[in-house]
Amino acid sequence: MFSRMKIFRYAGAAVAALAALLVSPAAALAQEAEASAESIAIDAVWVLVAALLVFFMQAGFAMLEAGFCRTKSAGHIVWKILVNLSIAAIVFWAVGFAVAFGDGGSLAGVSGWFVDVNSETADAVFSSLSWSSIPISIKFLFQFAFAAVSLAIVWGALLERTKMLVYFVFAVAFVGFIYPVVGHWIWGGGWLAELGMQDFAGSTVVHLVGATAALVGTLALGPRIGKYGKDGSVKPIPGHNMPLAFLGVIILWFGWFGFNPGSTMGAMDLSFGSVAVTTNLAAAAGVLGAMLTAWLLMKKPDIGMTGNGAIAALVAITAPCAFVEPWAALIIGGVAGSLMVVFVLLIDRLKVDDPIGALSCHGISGIWGTLSAGLFASPRLVESLGIGKPGLFYGGGLEQLGVQAAGIAAVFVFVLIASAIVFYGLKALTGIRLTREQELSGSDFAEHGMWGYPEHFLGPDDGSAGTAIADRMKNGRTPASSAPAPVEA
Repeated sequence: MFSRMKIFRYAGAAVAALAALLVSPAAALAQEAEASAESIAIDAVWVLVAALLVFFMQAGFAMLEAGFCRTKSAGHIVWKILVNLSIAAIVFWAVGFAVAFGDGGSLAGVSGWFVDVNSETADAVFSSLSWSSIPISIKFLFQFAFAAVSLAIVWGALLERTKMLVYFVFAVAFVGFIYPVVGHWIWGGGWLAELGMQDFAGSTVVHLVGATAALVGTLALGPRIGKYGKDGSVKPIPGHNMPLAFLGVIILWFGWFGFNPGSTMGAMDLSFGSVAVTTNLAAAAGVLGAMLTAWLLMKKPDIGMTGNGAIAALVAITAPCAFVEPWAALIIGGVAGSLMVVFVLLIDRLKVDDPIGALSCHGISGIWGTLSAGLFASPRLVESLGIGKPGLFYGGGLEQLGVQAAGIAAVFVFVLIASAIVFYGLKALTGIRLTREQELSGSDFAEHGMWGYPEHFLGPDDGSAGTAIADRMKNGRTPASSAPAPVEA
């Protein structure tokens, strides 16, 4: 017979056991919720860091373009980068993000204007991004950085001859409508997304769109004075600072580790590591491919071509970076570097003046990179991502390649028409090109009344520089005593 003490002891144990059974599910749920919040925080921090890396690419564009232009326009170049970045930030917040990712249909989003980053219903408005659990504020910043990169691409081909007004007007149209519409088609749940187009980080959305708009602008402007002789000859206009340009290349390469790996929009599954590897391998192969091709065709390993080889390869790997194995990344990057050299020379012979090779680096490479997904997409990676079909070289047939080609064609035609309306409309209404006198004196003085390298234009520092600047500001033109003689190239 149990004693009274034992009875109390067993009763207490039973109650404790029952309490544990009742509490443990709640504790487990609390642990699970804590783990979920922790994973979201980790994902959010990674994507924010990636967004900042992409943002820093603007410094790369500034250095690259400044290095490839002449001293008389270098100050204007860096000014342009900063102003367009600012326009993009406001317009994409007010309009562009909604058009790209807001709900509304297969052609464009029609909800989410003036993004409320504190809204608790944001995921319902931007359902195309709901696959990632990070806050809408970070999603917006990441996508804004992409839009700003695409806009920066446009101006690289238009250096040294474009009126300031064009930057303002076209930036609003591009970031508010042209770029977001394409973004919606492919990333925002639009019709190309429904077809299964593979463009992981934007060979088409970012780079082909920017390059196509640049092509229209270049054709509307015409070449720089002195670029092509009356006999049809091509006259090189070398950039003033290759070390500066190569600093830009390295910064862009660095920023691309946010561009491609950051497009995983998360860190917990660790897939961003393999994307970083394919990105890096492609860039390295692009440098060597461009160097060897330039050496073969130009008899020297051209400095500028070698640098642009990295950019071309990075553009090309941007679409397939998450779909292809490392060995394929080497092929994609190497081919991109070689194609870039060939098309830079071809475009020049066609009398299309592109000072930094943007049309080839971002346009041709964007096309090649997007098509390469239809060739090299691995079944293993395609299955894990759930986007599209395996590539041709894995026995996937022509289906995915056909989708990629159709997407390229549709995007090219749309951006070509939309950009032509803006550029040629401005050309008819206000003009888009500097006058001959302004172009010869340089964008720095023509548009800002000062120079990026004033000592190159004001002569020795003998006390006359201050007087020259005062005369310039008073009269609105370059003092004859201190300005360089106008040259045609």
